Amino acid sequence: MVFMPKVSDGRPSYLVVNADESELGTCKDREIMRHDPHKLLEGCLIAGVGMRASAAYIYIRGEYVNEQTTLLESLEGKQGKPRLKPPFPANVGLYGCRTTITNVETVAVSPTILRHGPEWFASFGRKNNFGTKLFCVLGHVNKPCTVEKEMSISLKELIKRHCGGVRGLGTAAVIVKDKSTDVVDAIARLSYFYKHESCRQCTPCREGTGWLWMIMERLKVGNSNLEEIDMLQEVTKQIEGHTICALGDAAAWPVQGLIRHFRPKLERRIKESVERELLEAAV
Repeated sequence: MVFMPKVSDGRPSYLVVNADESELGTCKDREIMRHDPHKLLEGCLIAGVGMRASAAYIYIRGEYVNEQTTLLESLEGKQGKPRLKPPFPANVGLYGCRTTITNVETVAVSPTILRHGPEWFASFGRKNNFGTKLFCVLGHVNKPCTVEKEMSISLKELIKRHCGGVRGLGTAAVIVKDKSTDVVDAIARLSYFYKHESCRQCTPCREGTGWLWMIMERLKVGNSNLEEIDMLQEVTKQIEGHTICALGDAAAWPVQGLIRHFRPKLERRIKESVERELLEAAV
């Protein structure tokens, strides 16, 4: 909202609330809309008055078009592909008009902040990390849940008591994996998600996510060779930073983390597969 021009040029202004919560592990917005929808509507009214909006749109859709301009394209009835920036949505957004795009949680909490005051909200947490946040806890925990806690809560406390907070918070989605998890299979599933959800506009993302998933599927069963690990790393570098939106980066980072932290596991799986093939051939 702060980036929108202060003086109107005659075009209407729009508020768009991103409720397209399709990313893996993220399930906070649906809890707000399911259990307290009037808080979201009240927040839309407050934000709309503040920015003199002509209309507010709450975007809900099953497919993953979470990048801002991709969402606007889809809302206009076009293919969900990101726009080149600038111009930015604050000046040229929905239907070519000034648009503020925000998320469900931010809008829904604004009535409470206005009711109690900003000092009250800032009293939660600690300096430079204050306020509250909805955390989603999924995976290998006894009680998967969505809870609202201070932004500064530690991951250890969150998992033990409720959920978790870490540096580089992202969507505040925490998926807990215990030692029984096949980490290669888990990353392969992530790779499939990003391949499936790519809008296919950018060549590095369109081709790269397919290669990531294909190689990860082979690595999952060890049907690969050691050189492909380095090739996989190179593919992630060709994707990262070379796409219009951040989906390409999000697809590359889990694979990079897998290679960085679990390379011996990948190499061992490949060697074991080769040994099995040699043994079967000998028999």
